[in-house]
Amino acid sequence: MERREKLIGGINLSSAVCAEIGALCNPVLKKTEANVVYVDYADAETLRKHYSGNPSVYPDRIVETDAIWGDQTLSVALKKPVDFIVASHVVEHVPDLVAWLNELHSALTEGGEVRLAVPDRRFTFDFLRRETELSDVLAAYLTSPRVPQPVAILDYFLNATEVDAAAAWRGEVTASNLRRSDTFDAAMATARDSLERGVYHDAHCWVFTPQSFAILLSQLSARGLINFACDKFHDTERDSIEFFVAMRVSDDRDQNARSWELMASAARDFNPKMSKGPEAFEPWYELKELDAGDMQNALREEKKRSALFLAELHDAQAALARSRADVDLLRRSTSWKLTQPLRWLSMTLKGQRI
Repeated sequence: MERREKLIGGINLSSAVCAEIGALCNPVLKKTEANVVYVDYADAETLRKHYSGNPSVYPDRIVETDAIWGDQTLSVALKKPVDFIVASHVVEHVPDLVAWLNELHSALTEGGEVRLAVPDRRFTFDFLRRETELSDVLAAYLTSPRVPQPVAILDYFLNATEVDAAAAWRGEVTASNLRRSDTFDAAMATARDSLERGVYHDAHCWVFTPQSFAILLSQLSARGLINFACDKFHDTERDSIEFFVAMRVSDDRDQNARSWELMASAARDFNPKMSKGPEAFEPWYELKELDAGDMQNALREEKKRSALFLAELHDAQAALARSRADVDLLRRSTSWKLTQPLRWLSMTLKGQRI
């Protein structure tokens, strides 16, 4: 499956109203094919100046910004609800994850969806960084930062390192053979600038694997901090660095948490010896949700199967006991004792023929 299909598969581009966040020079959705609003934190001219000299961005190809999402909320910036929001390699940059997800929720129509492409720590420059935990996200939620905080900036600048994704997939990359850059002074200066002047310095604020991402969102869902269910996800494929998540608006806290738990259980543990290539992987994992009635029915069916198994086991044990009793009676009978010499002779003759 192609990357584009993983990210926007199932979206009816002819009728859906979409927003793409952080498209820069490589939008997933084109104006010629979809009703799409490009969202960013600044206008295109500011972005072109910011990214001039960045080897991975072509400033002259950066798309025009339709909605500026800065100090105002996303719903205000968009002016009207949208059916789908697409964000490729954006979620890891947002300073306040909970607030960001809730702003996405508020900007969507009923039943709207978010499609995310997320970098997998195990195969990127975040290799040496620890994975984001609930306490990290809650701390940001309590302080409501609008720019990356010093702890994220320091971790990013001090621990980011060049990683060969293919080598990581082969199991050749370890903490012992990676070298951190000597960026202590620059990291401290950048963090201080953010803290004292509130200047935005780009960094990966959050670090994920598919499983840790799902566990985190399950925890947030269970506590009612976000209102999204995981609809589908596509795991990280061999020699690639990202996974894909489709999530939809839902107000059912328990089912939301359960859907993320299903994603966590479906995500593969990385084992380079077992990873043979993309053809060995399933495509989309359809995460089926069960309501309370479904769960009760499933439990009743499981009890029926267990009862049948126990009855069959009891019958087999009774039949075995009867067979053993018959054999014991036979061996103690007079006829068995009288025919013993004949049985011995028969076995001896058979042995000679062999």
